[in-house]
Amino acid sequence: YTHRIVADPEWSLATVPRLTELCLQHIVHNFEKNPILDRLLPEHQRKVLDRLSTGLPLTVTANLISDEDYWKRCCTERWQVCDISNYGDSWKRMFFERHLENILKRFIPNTTDPNQVLELIPLCKDYVRKLEVDQFLPPVKVDQKEERDDLSDTGSEFGLSEVSVHHYDLGVLITALPHLEELHLTYSVKDCGMNFEWNLFNFTYQDCCNLAVAVKMCHNLKVFKLTRSKVDDDKTRLLVRHLLDHPCLVELNLSHNLIRDKGARAVGKLINHSRLEIVDLCNNRISHLGAQALAQALAENSTLTSLNLRLNCVEDEGGEAIGRALLTNTTLTSIHLGSNNLSETTAALFSQVLAQNTTLTSINFSCNHLGLDGGKQLLDGLADNKALTEFDLRLAEVGQETEYLIHQIVWANQEAARLGSLQHPSTKAL
Repeated sequence: YTHRIVADPEWSLATVPRLTELCLQHIVHNFEKNPILDRLLPEHQRKVLDRLSTGLPLTVTANLISDEDYWKRCCTERWQVCDISNYGDSWKRMFFERHLENILKRFIPNTTDPNQVLELIPLCKDYVRKLEVDQFLPPVKVDQKEERDDLSDTGSEFGLSEVSVHHYDLGVLITALPHLEELHLTYSVKDCGMNFEWNLFNFTYQDCCNLAVAVKMCHNLKVFKLTRSKVDDDKTRLLVRHLLDHPCLVELNLSHNLIRDKGARAVGKLINHSRLEIVDLCNNRISHLGAQALAQALAENSTLTSLNLRLNCVEDEGGEAIGRALLTNTTLTSIHLGSNNLSETTAALFSQVLAQNTTLTSINFSCNHLGLDGGKQLLDGLADNKALTEFDLRLAEVGQETEYLIHQIVWANQEAARLGSLQHPSTKAL
């Protein structure tokens, strides 16, 4: 009788998992029910984090996992384009800001459960610094007949009662985010497809009231942008009323709206009752009266550094008023008056501004009718100017030669500024 032992030729002691490995596998597998992380050794923490599913509930991971590699996986598995330089170089911040933005963009009033947002607040409040929401969905309408009462394009925004088209009220959310510094909003619908209706783009007075109250309560807010949302004079005045004396707001962008002179007057008042440094009113309906109100604010103000009035219709009366204000203003560094139907009269006054003002570094007069004589006057004003480093005169009809000569002076100023910053690199630090 012969005793034979048949062994697996592939078998080796090395293939038996170590007990540590089995424990880590168990921890990963049961992480949702029993999240063990802090008590592990650093190298074991690393192994667990590398294997954790990115689909775990945020209630488990949000306040427990700070590891950037884990949140990087969460971001890259969910979104194709991920540029963390826009999020303070933090993957965790990117995840929570974008996750919250996505929920807000898909929120349907009276349909979506508000707890979807409210439950996220304790999980994301420490990480959200900026919110960019470029879509707000209106409520789903029950009465289809009411929809069809509209016959005209222009009148259709009044076809539905305002009550039925209010959007999500951001108040509870943004006032509960202690680190929120930037808010960029557009009240419209991006993907309406064949269901297009004008009322989808309604930013109602009630919406505005809710938003104004909320923004007032965001004491750390530095940047507020409300663009392409049909903001008119009444809504602008309402917003301004709540923003007066805001402790932190430094940038206000109300571009691509329906603001006229009364709204511009309100913004002028705000400029002098806040710490605003940048105001953008591009592509509105501001005429010379609104520009004069803004000019008056400029004459008295000592914080504003940039004013953008491109694509309005301030004309020479408005242009001259702003020019006169800039003869005494010593704070503004950038003014954009492109596409405002300006002519030689404004250019003549800005010739004096260029000769006297030593603060302005950027002027944009593109797409106006300054004319050859206007161009020559600007050139004369620039003769001794050492401050201006940007001067846009494209399509301003000043003549090719004048434009070239002006460019030469501005380029020399640019070079001098560049060399100055190289010689005194620590000036800003001081």
